[in-house]
Amino acid sequence: MEKRRFGRTGHESTVAIFGACALRSAPQDEVDIAMQQVIDAGINHIDIAPSYGNAEAQISPWIPSIREDVFLGCKTMERTKAGAMKEMHESLKRLQTDHFDLYQIHAITNMNELDEATGTGSALEAMIDAREQGLIKYIGITGHGVESPRVFLEALRRFDFDSILFPVNFIQYGNPRYREAAQELIAECQRKDVGVMGIKYAARGPWGEQEKTHTMWYQPFTEKEIIQKSVDFALSQGVSGICTPCDITVMPVVVQACEHFTPMPANEQEALIASAASYTPLFT
Repeated sequence: MEKRRFGRTGHESTVAIFGACALRSAPQDEVDIAMQQVIDAGINHIDIAPSYGNAEAQISPWIPSIREDVFLGCKTMERTKAGAMKEMHESLKRLQTDHFDLYQIHAITNMNELDEATGTGSALEAMIDAREQGLIKYIGITGHGVESPRVFLEALRRFDFDSILFPVNFIQYGNPRYREAAQELIAECQRKDVGVMGIKYAARGPWGEQEKTHTMWYQPFTEKEIIQKSVDFALSQGVSGICTPCDITVMPVVVQACEHFTPMPANEQEALIASAASYTPLFT
């Protein structure tokens, strides 16, 4: 599988970054199978959070044997300094590690949330202190929603984040305003040498009234052909890598697509974006 430099961290991350959210409701035997799939695929970057159900506790037995071989990223949805520091220590203990390679402010969707998480007495202050103490190496920020690219452009003006995570999806790129902001954000990250993780690339759209057949909060693509196109599109946008989806059955299909990644020519990208009119965007 292709590896890409994860911004200024210098880590050569596999383009498939394991999103441990897929394990949040899985029994331990399925977790063990998924972790072995991750190892067999050579994936060397893990993204996890305490908000992902029991995922931290369930992958904990695996961490000691692979810790030296993986770039381990964790997150917090706490917005205060005290809350974020407490949650960070709890995650370190659960995951049997003395430090995180990356710790991220999680799920920022608007400017008010950004203010809360980066102001005086905020989670960001906890992360700066933790970095000085050697508990984390790098600081990132993640989020969802139609405003996320513009929010993160502002975040990069306020603080020199080492990584960002946001949706990179051909259907969402059918929204000209979103596409323009996303491309501006990726260009700014490249200029500042910031690692970029793409998510929601295989999102077909909201569930609406349909019966939910997967554990994601959105309806995913499931056919190999369109997943391959979605992955090829996302990895052709200048991102460092993409997080595998929050579904234990779709994850192996995405990993296989990453193994077969081929850069998508500009004309094919435009054709794919044009086809977005057939779908309902995840974020409006």
